[in-house]
Amino acid sequence: MTQETTTLTGQSPPPVRDWPALDLDGPRFDPVLADLMREGPLTRVRLPHGEGWAWLATRYDDVKAITNDPRFGRAEVTKRQITRLAPHFKPRPGSLAFADQPDHNRLRRAVAGAFTVGAAKKLRPRAREILDGLVDEVVRDGPPADLVERVLEPFPIAVVSEVMGVPAADRERVHAWTRQIISTSGGAEAAERAKQGLYGWITETVRARAGGTGDDVYSMLGAAVGRGEVDETEAVGLAGPLQIGGEAVTHNVGQMLYLLLTRPELMARMRERPEARGRALDELLRWISHRTSVGLARIALEDVDVHGVRVSAGDPVYVSYLAANRDPDVFPDPDRIDFDRDPNPHLAFGNGHHFCTGAVLARTQTELLVDTLLERLPGLRLAVPADQVPWRRKTMIRGPRTLPCVWSGSGA
Repeated sequence: MTQETTTLTGQSPPPVRDWPALDLDGPRFDPVLADLMREGPLTRVRLPHGEGWAWLATRYDDVKAITNDPRFGRAEVTKRQITRLAPHFKPRPGSLAFADQPDHNRLRRAVAGAFTVGAAKKLRPRAREILDGLVDEVVRDGPPADLVERVLEPFPIAVVSEVMGVPAADRERVHAWTRQIISTSGGAEAAERAKQGLYGWITETVRARAGGTGDDVYSMLGAAVGRGEVDETEAVGLAGPLQIGGEAVTHNVGQMLYLLLTRPELMARMRERPEARGRALDELLRWISHRTSVGLARIALEDVDVHGVRVSAGDPVYVSYLAANRDPDVFPDPDRIDFDRDPNPHLAFGNGHHFCTGAVLARTQTELLVDTLLERLPGLRLAVPADQVPWRRKTMIRGPRTLPCVWSGSGA
């Protein structure tokens, strides 16, 4: 990283701001990120782990420009210990998250068939069957019920396991590994043990399905290895983040439900206009702070001018999709939840060639969860005061840890 970075106007670069990993209660916006957005479209930050500082882009247009610009690469990140949120950083070959073009497209092709609109449509009846089974048990047992434990966790795990091809007998231990990997508690040793367990299991599974013809992801990867399109190491690196992806649905929907349960006007709107829920879900996806801090950085591969600032070759750059989704130049009155917002070009699933591989699948699960819970649990409400709902701590994905609820007919 260059020691002297200057703006194009010759001014000194902005100061480096420490950005701690805050454990925030409720869905409120990170106050440090809010300050950084006010300070400028491009600021400099230092995160809790790694080395040095990094640029942070917060304007919508800058975020889109950087994520579409091949002069900012991810592969270089794997060679350095740049400032970051995660205490442990050991990227694996084959991970889509760290692949630049043309490797990114080559790797993504190996699994793309499992994540198309058509694949999601085909999966939907089976996903609904899984969800109905879970909610049947909740209704049978009666209130109160923790919807995170009973529905929001097991449903995405089961659906992702169906897509990936995880046998039922292995699903619980696979989930235990993925939950530890996204946690920032337990330190590097706990995360490394979980990664060894998960990636060892994935390696065995890919090998066992070499030459397979199934339409699950592990069969697709086994076949792709057999055809020489990806090697085994790449196949394993590809599968890991896809397997972990179900965690995001759990906690995103947990935040959505918390908002509906604590803002009666939003819940009433969702119930009264089911035909408009798609637009409402887009607005909730835009508004919720689905993660702590920022995700993965990029490295400037050459000098690039961004919004009047010269980013020098070698400088790490983060973009904040959370900040971009609150840009008032794109989203008028951005802090307000507006179910009539149109257009709503949010970046909740990312942008550019690193757009979330599982976005269609995640959206399908989100729609099913919200529709089913609202329709089958009439009068749904929290069983405890809102300020007693515990939120996740020391994690990269935000959301309520539990969501204890009652519903009509409970006598509560």
